[in-house]
Amino acid sequence: MRRLFKCRKALSPVVAAIILIAVTVAVSIAVAAWMGALTFTFMKTEELKITNLEFYTSGSNYLNVTVTNPGTSKVTVSTVRVNDVAITTTITGSLEWAAGNSHEIMFAYAWVSGNKYKVTLLSASGTTVAAYESTA
Repeated sequence: MRRLFKCRKALSPVVAAIILIAVTVAVSIAVAAWMGALTFTFMKTEELKITNLEFYTSGSNYLNVTVTNPGTSKVTVSTVRVNDVAITTTITGSLEWAAGNSHEIMFAYAWVSGNKYKVTLLSASGTTVAAYESTA
């Protein structure tokens, strides 16, 4: 029986080192791929910036909102709110902003001089992508 155990050979140190290096490289590649996918998911956040809010009177009262997309992906707004109430009137101007673009939207709103108004833009997913407060 003693002879049986003496004849057994373990892995050589060179083979063991090669196996450890191969396993380490495989795990690091898997982690790098996972982190890369995670990074691209976070980079596609929707963000708009309202740079100006103007109050106009032309027969009826209007709000003119200047919006810029500082991000890297296109943003589409589904809802415009003023003081947490959704606008149901016709909105003039596109509600889509390509990356880096800026343009204005205009809509009828019965504002009163001296009052504060907060304009909030919501994306199709319901998240707030921009908010701005100004006094008429």
